[in-house]
This record gives sequence, structure tokens and C-alpha cells, in this order.
Amino acid sequence: MKIKQICAIMLFSVLLPGSALGTSIIYNGFECLNAVDATDPTLVSSIPIQSRFEVIEDVGGGIFRLSLTGGLPRFTNNNQNVCIDKITAIGFSGIPQIDGIPQLLESIDATAYFSSPHLIIVINSINTDLNATRSTFSSFSTSSIRPISNTLILEHNPQSSSFSLKKLIHNRGYTHTSGSTNSLPFFETILPSFNEAAQDKPRILTPVSNIEYTLQ
Repeated sequence: MKIKQICAIMLFSVLLPGSALGTSIIYNGFECLNAVDATDPTLVSSIPIQSRFEVIEDVGGGIFRLSLTGGLPRFTNNNQNVCIDKITAIGFSGIPQIDGIPQLLESIDATAYFSSPHLIIVINSINTDLNATRSTFSSFSTSSIRPISNTLILEHNPQSSSFSLKKLIHNRGYTHTSGSTNSLPFFETILPSFNEAAQDKPRILTPVSNIEYTLQ
């Protein structure tokens, strides 16, 4: 067996059958003050929080299914502040007939690819403001729905049994519909990326501060 494969098994393999625990990597930090503003990394130092990825399945070929709890580090280029976003990084889910209104999740699935020393993790979530309305005149407005993707690029440090976050690729779309049930057409807004500048693109972020996930 190749050394790289041995490393992958040691670092990201689910424990023996019968054990409920899996290998995890953990980053300790503080909760973000502004839950939904991706450009605001202000932290609340009185609220510690933990970003935790736990292996739930070894798919093979260096690919793993993970469970994310706690949230993800939030930072901007050229800013040393780092907080943990526990809202949009994990997001909402709900089926009306089963769950009623959508609920904020406590965890979300992620997918990882490990090829030593690099670890790439992809997470997709959906955030909503739960502001759907209908007036007495049959006009309506849906909640604002924001699909969010985060791709983390980390590098393994065998001396400290940790993974250092090198890059984060962040994207956020937007969908919203309004109109009246008595007339057509409805007004549908669909944006595949940020709408803060013309022809916005996904953001490629480089942390100024050291963000280390430790192996446990």
C-alpha cells in the first residue's frame, strides 16, 4: 500500500464497526456578531464555538463524507478577524407537510477529497429570511432564498496533526418571487452569484490569521 493511502486511512477513516465515533478535525473560535453578512468577520468574544468536521463514510479513492457542526470560519481578505458563522454555513431545511416552516439545521453533510498534504472540503447550504407574505388582495412575496457554497482548501501538517486553512472559495446565490395570484407574469429574480457588483464572481479568500483544524 502506498504511503499516501496509509496516511489517508490513518487521518480520515471511520473507526471500527460498532463504534459510534469517527475521526474529526476541529477549529475553536467565537461566534460571528452579524449572522448573515459575509463581509463582517466581527466576533463575539463571549460566545465560544467550535467548527467540527466528522468523518461519516469512507467512499474510497480519497473521498470522504463528512458531517459539519458548529459552522465555518468567516474572514475577509486583509482582515485578521476570524469568527465562526453558524447560521448560513449550515443553513435551513424543511418540507411543509412534515416539518412546517423550515428549521435551522444543527449539522450538514459535506464532501472531502484528501490527497496528502491537501484536503479539499465542499459544503452547500441554503439560508432563508422566512419572510414569505400574502396580502388580502392575493398578492404574494416568497422568502428570500440564498443557496450558499463553501470550498475549503487545507494543508496537512503532520508534525502538529493539524490542517491549516489556506483558501476558502465562497459563493452565494439569490432567488425570490413576487406577484399576484390573479395576474401573470410573476416576478422572479434569480442570481447565480453575489449581486454587490456587476458580473460578480465567487470570492476566493485567503486568511491573514492562522486557522488550524486539529485532528481528534
